[in-house]
Amino acid sequence: MDAVVGARLQTQQRSSQNGQETSQWSSGLGTKLEAITPFLGKYRPFVGRCCQTCTPKSWESLFHRSIMDLGFCNVILVKEENTRFRGWLVRRLCYFLWSLEQHIPPCWDELQKVMESTGVQNVISGRAPGGAGEGQVPGLVKKEVQRILGHIQAPPRPFLIRLFSWAVLRFLNRLFLNVQLHKGHMKMVRQAAQTGSPLVLLSTHKSLLDGLLLPLVLLSQGLGVLRVAWDPRACSPVLRALLRKLGGIFLPPEANLSLDNSEGVLARALVHAVVEQLLVSRQPLLIFLEEPPGTQGPWLSALGQAWLGLVVQAVQVGIVPDAMLVPVAVTYDLVPDAHDAHHATAPLGLWTVALAVLRSLRGWRCSPRTCVRVHLSQPFSLQEYTTNARSCWGSRQTLEQLLQPIVLGQSTVIPDTEKEQEWTPVTGPLLALKEEDQLLVRRLGRHIRNASVASSAVMSTAIMATLLLFKHRKGVFLSKLLGEFAWLTEEILLRGFDVGFSGQLRCLVQHTLKLLRAHVALLRIRQGDPLVVPRPSPGLTHLARLSSELLPAFLSEAVGACAVRALLAGRVPPEGPWELQGIELLSQKELYHQVLLLLHLLPQDLLLLQPCQSSYCYCQEVLDRLIQCGLLVAEETPGSQKACDTGRQHLSAKLLWKPSGDFTDSDSDDFEEAEGRYFRLSQQSRCPDFFLFLCRLLSPLLKAFAQAATFLHQGQLPDTESCYTEQLFQFLQASAQEDGCFECADPSLAIRAVWTFRDLGVLQQTPSPAGPMLHLSPTFTSRDNQEKLEQFIRQFICG
Repeated sequence: MDAVVGARLQTQQRSSQNGQETSQWSSGLGTKLEAITPFLGKYRPFVGRCCQTCTPKSWESLFHRSIMDLGFCNVILVKEENTRFRGWLVRRLCYFLWSLEQHIPPCWDELQKVMESTGVQNVISGRAPGGAGEGQVPGLVKKEVQRILGHIQAPPRPFLIRLFSWAVLRFLNRLFLNVQLHKGHMKMVRQAAQTGSPLVLLSTHKSLLDGLLLPLVLLSQGLGVLRVAWDPRACSPVLRALLRKLGGIFLPPEANLSLDNSEGVLARALVHAVVEQLLVSRQPLLIFLEEPPGTQGPWLSALGQAWLGLVVQAVQVGIVPDAMLVPVAVTYDLVPDAHDAHHATAPLGLWTVALAVLRSLRGWRCSPRTCVRVHLSQPFSLQEYTTNARSCWGSRQTLEQLLQPIVLGQSTVIPDTEKEQEWTPVTGPLLALKEEDQLLVRRLGRHIRNASVASSAVMSTAIMATLLLFKHRKGVFLSKLLGEFAWLTEEILLRGFDVGFSGQLRCLVQHTLKLLRAHVALLRIRQGDPLVVPRPSPGLTHLARLSSELLPAFLSEAVGACAVRALLAGRVPPEGPWELQGIELLSQKELYHQVLLLLHLLPQDLLLLQPCQSSYCYCQEVLDRLIQCGLLVAEETPGSQKACDTGRQHLSAKLLWKPSGDFTDSDSDDFEEAEGRYFRLSQQSRCPDFFLFLCRLLSPLLKAFAQAATFLHQGQLPDTESCYTEQLFQFLQASAQEDGCFECADPSLAIRAVWTFRDLGVLQQTPSPAGPMLHLSPTFTSRDNQEKLEQFIRQFICG
């Protein structure tokens, strides 16, 4: 079978796009999708509730069970009924008439109000550091204020906004099949807006189109013009001028100057005044918490944290009593600018945008259109979060303190504390805040970003990529793929995650395969049932990127499966039969230990572990998930306490009366009680394949880490961080050519490996005239310790 598939695939690649494969793609691959009917009649979970630990009042007040049944709407579908007019001419001009009917209040006095704010007047009059009283002429300062303010914002032009909304609406209808939005989510946002507090939307950033799509969504739902905080590095000066007239705001470059710089003081005062004016006038504000697509750097945006810090400071000083924060996520079948984003380095200009639009419209007829899902999570009170979140903060240690002694075999005890890992630099206005407020903003940003990612809908392309990459890498017949697609969809829904598609099973699978035709080959081996095979090299890398969107749904089970694999690594050979692995007894204490080791090793942005959540509580959640999915079975050994015994003697008096947010010693008590609990791997027929599937979900990252450990003695050090990351990426590509693991040859994985090794103390940074230089720490210059590091990582890898 493998030989036949390999030969046919080689023949297929030599024959370009002609012949048999072309006939496969063109026969019966329909694109008709039912956009609202739940998939196969399964219950569609309502996701996106806010954190009950940090914001319990918001969790109760802005939700009602009736909103779960409101269904979905297609935001970009405008009909005659959406306008005040009727008739055949209206049906042809409904998009234009709809844009004219949108209410856009003028804001001509915005600049004057900013100029009259207290902070700006203090700088102009010299009552603040860096003001005119320190040697500057007030008239010159006023001109400088007007210049910097022109870089931040401009009065929105209602006619231009209406014209641009009409053009974007027509463009999105050519580009996408639909843009789905849950009416229940929108109702929660409307209720939050009626409380009188300003709305602040905090979004992930999958595509550059997010900044155009989200304002259109809010405008169509009657919430006004959304002010978007754009990244000035991603736009040319001409494009920035246009976006400012459409309601965009930008952080001036002077705001990132040092705290004692007069220009920096003035710029930060103006940015503060702009944000305060937006909040007081209750204009909705959109902040991207992630870096723009294609950025080689931290996933959490330093610019987004700076804007969020301005909002937090405005609420703390009483400019507005409160603000309602709305986590937002936009998911695509295929991100439109994904290919360009991974290679883009120059800012976008009007000409570049126009060419991209023309290219998209030209490819509209020859390529299938995709679906988009906009997810607005439950809003919550910033004031409530600020009050409650501080009580959840505990002691933290660096990854080097937590993990390095265990990696080197110097200790077996994991410190009873959380990991401190901060990859996003603190710049701009955030530096002007107190250290405690900076920590609040960083953890709030991570909290919202993790909530947005965890509540994002899983698209059909992510499910298909996961199946082909981790279950059927050598190929699968279409008839079997239909059953696997339905199985994985049901597993996602059962775990409380939503999917971003619906309709008939065969149409969905065929439409998804057509979207992935550049990375998937269809081969005719037997009559009537084509074989679906992922293409090698770049195709596997792209499938790995798509499959990462499904990981949050199975993350707990994947961590647990890899921890079980590490626990069995020293007892049973990896290639041993499943029955032999099922004989081994696994104590709960040992499972907790391995899960904690893996939690500390994996990056925080991947784990989606909330700042208010203890890693020891997460260990129990991992174990519960493994039991619920049937992989682990409780084993009652002689003399041990029964697994089903829930007697009151388990609950000590101090645990019964402990405050809900206090976990100082409950975890250690649970560890002591868990010593007598044991488990075995289930012997059900489906368990071996499911266990291997879960382990493989984390294999691209873990394999990249292991290869980075192998590369330590080959890399050219000392070197700058960017150059060493490029060295590692080239090594991953070369290794992929040999072993076929192209899913590991990703620049983002190379960056994560370098940063993790830096936190672990494997790599150290030293200042130099050319910038920070990386070099091997003295501890890991020996090959013996490098091999210990690689062995520590590889114990979690299976398959």
